[in-house]
Amino acid sequence: MNPLMIDSSIHPIFKPVIVALDFADESETLHFVRQLSPDLCQLKIGKELFTATGRNLVEKLINQGFKLFLDLKYHDIPNTVAQACKVAAEMGVWLVDMHVSGGRRMMEAAANAVANYSQRPNLIGVTVLTSMEQADLIELGFSQTPEELVICWAKLAQDSGLDGVVCSAQEAASLRAKMGQEFLLVTPGIRLNVAENADDQRRIMTPQQALKAGSSYLVMGRPITQAKDPAAVLRQINHTAYDLF
Repeated sequence: MNPLMIDSSIHPIFKPVIVALDFADESETLHFVRQLSPDLCQLKIGKELFTATGRNLVEKLINQGFKLFLDLKYHDIPNTVAQACKVAAEMGVWLVDMHVSGGRRMMEAAANAVANYSQRPNLIGVTVLTSMEQADLIELGFSQTPEELVICWAKLAQDSGLDGVVCSAQEAASLRAKMGQEFLLVTPGIRLNVAENADDQRRIMTPQQALKAGSSYLVMGRPITQAKDPAAVLRQINHTAYDLF
C-alpha cells in the first residue's frame, strides 16, 4: 500500500499529482490554474517561474488553498540553505528541495532551521536528476549506476533529517524497500504513456507504474499543462491511484 494513502473518510480521492507550472509569467500561470482546484492536485513552482514572479505568486497560490512545492533545488553553504528554508516555511510552502550532493551539514542545517515551525515544510533531497544517464555520471566522475547513487544519497538524506527524496520512479521500489514507509518519494519523469516524447526526461514511467513501484507523489508538467482538459486528466489519475490501494 502506498504510504501516503489518505484516509478515504476525509479525502475520498487520493491526489498524488504535483503539477509543474512551467510557465513564463504570473498571468499565464493563473490563467491555467483557474482550471484546477486544490482537491485535484498540488502545484510546483520552479526556478524559471520563481525568478520571474518571486514570492508573490507562491503566496497567491497558497492562499487559494493549494499545497505548493517550491522547487529551487538549494545547493549552497549550510547557513544560506537554512535561511532559505526558513523563508519558505514563513511563506507556508508545503515542500522544499535541495541537492543531496550539498552534503550532510547542509541538510542538517536545513532540517534544524524549520524544526520548530508548527506547519513546517517537508524537506526533500534531489538525488540523480531524471535527465541523467549512466554516461552522464561517468563524465562527472561517478562509477556507480544511477540506482546505486540514488540509494546512497537517499540514505544520507534520511540520516541528515530530510523527509524524502526526488528520484526516478524506476528507483522507487528499491528505495521504498530500503527507506521505509514514511519516507517521501517524489518522482518526476511521469508520462501518461511511456511511448510519448520524453522531452528532456530519460528515466520515465506512467502514473500507475510509478505508484505501484512505491512513489508518494508524481511530478507532471506537460502531460497536464498541455492537455485539452487538465482537470479531467487529473481526475482520471486520482481515480486510478485510489483503485490501486
